[in-house]
Amino acid sequence: MVQLGRSMQVLKGQRVELRPIAADDAEALYNCWSHPEVAFWLGAPPLSSVAETRELIVRLLLMADQEESLRWSIVLPDGEVIGTCGFNNWQLEGAYRGELGCELQPDYSGRGYMREALTLLLEYGYRVMELNRVEVLCHPDNMRADTLFTSLGFRREGILREYRHTVSGFQDVQLYALLRSDMYIN
Repeated sequence: MVQLGRSMQVLKGQRVELRPIAADDAEALYNCWSHPEVAFWLGAPPLSSVAETRELIVRLLLMADQEESLRWSIVLPDGEVIGTCGFNNWQLEGAYRGELGCELQPDYSGRGYMREALTLLLEYGYRVMELNRVEVLCHPDNMRADTLFTSLGFRREGILREYRHTVSGFQDVQLYALLRSDMYIN
């Protein structure tokens, strides 16, 4: 079986590069994750500082080493970090599925950067991780996410009632899924 966390690859697209998240990304990711338009959808307590963001990144790196999570920074050609994407969790045996998560600095929304990043991530998930199914859980009111995921071929599979507990209480989520056969990847 592939050692995922220790061998995370740099994934190169035409306009973005996905590289393993790094502690040096803390300032850019603090600006992303704490931005009100992003933080609202995360449902987690807001980050209070760059130092706290760096601590979160260190935890994510430890989780990658233990193969519990894989997170890439989304980087422009000039080196600017504009967001992240990755697999929050996965099951390689039996179900062969993974749960995708992503965030993008709002200044870069609507330009196709996240679509390109997720296309790279999906190819990695299906080819390297050998997933059969990729799932996404989103707040049902997140229309931007709905548009993005359905345009990538994900299907809405239903509402999971009070699935998450957030700082504002229990929250429903919309479940989206994309199968390997939907992507025509063999």
